[in-house]
Amino acid sequence: QVQLVESGGGLVQAGGSLRLSCAASGRTFSIYTMGWFRQAPGKEREFVATINWSTSNTYYADSVKGRFTISRNNAKNTVYLQMNSLKPEDTAVYYCAASRGSGSIPTNFGSWGQGTQVTVSP
Repeated sequence: QVQLVESGGGLVQAGGSLRLSCAASGRTFSIYTMGWFRQAPGKEREFVATINWSTSNTYYADSVKGRFTISRNNAKNTVYLQMNSLKPEDTAVYYCAASRGSGSIPTNFGSWGQGTQVTVSP
């Protein structure tokens, strides 16, 4: 089992930046892909970005491409999501997740963090 703890959420004005962190512990050797997802009120959880734990290959949702950057520090078992040029529509609870395989579908991810709130004011 992999345990994930997110941090770094908060309130920011439109155009601002935030960096989210996700610390992994437990059976981290089983991780193949790490991902960030988000869920706004009344909406389904949606994919934001993924990173391959070994190769650092990344994949982004079109809505965040060019504004968000996912990265990882294997020595610290930590994944980051740098969010720039934030928009009010980025407001959501952001979740970190770990998968033993590839892909960006939430059901592919077996371990989830508790979530961190990101609020972007106009």
